[in-house]
Amino acid sequence: MSDVVSVEDIEENLNDHVPHSVGGLSGHLFRRFIHLAMVIIPIIYYWEADFVSSFTGLEPKQIVSVCAFAIILSEVIRLRIGIVVFGQREYESSQPSAFFWGGTSVCLTLLIAPDEGMNGAAYGLPLILGLTLVDPILGELRRANVSTEKVILCGYLSTLAIWIFCAYFVGTPYIIVPFVSALVVASEWPRLPWIDDNATMLLIPLGFVMLLSPFL
Repeated sequence: MSDVVSVEDIEENLNDHVPHSVGGLSGHLFRRFIHLAMVIIPIIYYWEADFVSSFTGLEPKQIVSVCAFAIILSEVIRLRIGIVVFGQREYESSQPSAFFWGGTSVCLTLLIAPDEGMNGAAYGLPLILGLTLVDPILGELRRANVSTEKVILCGYLSTLAIWIFCAYFVGTPYIIVPFVSALVVASEWPRLPWIDDNATMLLIPLGFVMLLSPFL
């Protein structure tokens, strides 16, 4: 295996993770594809969970819990072995991966978000769509060296569009839309070595929603 790239090395070039991804550009694109494909998770959970449950004999939330435990166990094994797979970044061989943070955070969102609106999707759906769709947009804008101001604006408008869409179709309260949209983008910005933005973009807005839910 080639020398492991440290987090400090990555931070020297935050705008382009391609050189540090296993598989290079192909690995980076595969990572983006998986990120975008996660949009299917809340759709299955909120609209087809009963159908899936009929095959497993488990309740929808039980299925989510099983998936969360599977993600955690597989990550523990991966870290114990010290490997990275196609699409992951080299420094993830020694720290929890973005997939781990994203997968467990999605599971927590499905378990914790209030079951309100159409099929109970009023909060969980826009939260998860914000992660799966907006995070790749922000990353690619930075990789293209777009100015910080434009990245923030594009991120906010994209998130705002998602939450307005969900407010219209699944009953998300309009009153919280502009505030949560801003918080989602702000939650992506910190560069923390111990937690990935796949987690902060979900868990911070989720906490805000839970604090507001008694008043909505």
